Amino acid sequence: MTAATLAPSCANKQPWRFVVTQSEDSLPRVRARLSEGNYWAQRAPVIVLVITRDDLDCRLEDDRNYALFDTGMSVMAMLTQAEAEGLYAHPMAGFDSAGLRGDFAIDDGYRLVTVIALGYPGSIEVLNEKHQDAERSARSRKPLQEVVKFDSW
Repeated sequence: MTAATLAPSCANKQPWRFVVTQSEDSLPRVRARLSEGNYWAQRAPVIVLVITRDDLDCRLEDDRNYALFDTGMSVMAMLTQAEAEGLYAHPMAGFDSAGLRGDFAIDDGYRLVTVIALGYPGSIEVLNEKHQDAERSARSRKPLQEVVKFDSW
């Protein structure tokens, strides 16, 4: 988590907030709110809720609100550090946001940006066939999208 707190942010405002769940009380509440596709995260010993609010960061008059951008950089720093320490850190979008907000008394002004499963790699055998194939295959990314060029460049 130290790497996440050291991430850059606009005017060093650090708009990210983390709700770290690892107890026998909190983990089942998070696990119950994950989508079916995130079944594999049921085994994670730590799950982090990432939240922010626009007013915690720079908000410029031309509608540039930095809270989400800066929170994303913080999450990326956390993921990179976890990988360096031999952990898996996997952000997810598949969760019941309203349910988690209620379960953890997250104020209405906050956005629940992502949920991150964190732990050591487990056995591939607990994954379904689709996910086993994905784990065994080479990682790939879509090609870079077209870059818009302006005449003045």
